[in-house]
Amino acid sequence: MTDSAVVPESHRHLLTGTAHGVLTTMMPDGQPQSSLVWVDFDGECALVNTTLERQKGRNMLANPKVSLLVVDPANTGRFIQIRGTAELTSEGAAEHLDGLTRRYTSHPCYYGHVYPEEQRSRETRVIVRIHASRITLDAIHA
Repeated sequence: MTDSAVVPESHRHLLTGTAHGVLTTMMPDGQPQSSLVWVDFDGECALVNTTLERQKGRNMLANPKVSLLVVDPANTGRFIQIRGTAELTSEGAAEHLDGLTRRYTSHPCYYGHVYPEEQRSRETRVIVRIHASRITLDAIHA
């Protein structure tokens, strides 16, 4: 899959620091559904981590069109919005989640610290790679 929009260097730190994002997916009835998420960046795509059982996971399986908004916590007038197509993969998802957990919290791993260990077997973890079709920046950097 080829990206048509590139995350500018000026805003990449919003995806690699500890700013939270808002991921918006589409419900089956066409209504938007937004979730607060931890974010990451693989050098090409913005990443989030979720499960196929959660509403956002089910929504992306049915309709991969998404929007991710990340606001700079140090300057709330500064943001990046990424609209694009979600690619879901389970490969490396648990390790990715643990890395995000260490970045966003003081815990060494997600299951058993942030979320109950017994929940692990009930969920199918996925990394969501957002292939950007459009990127919008705050007015100062647009």
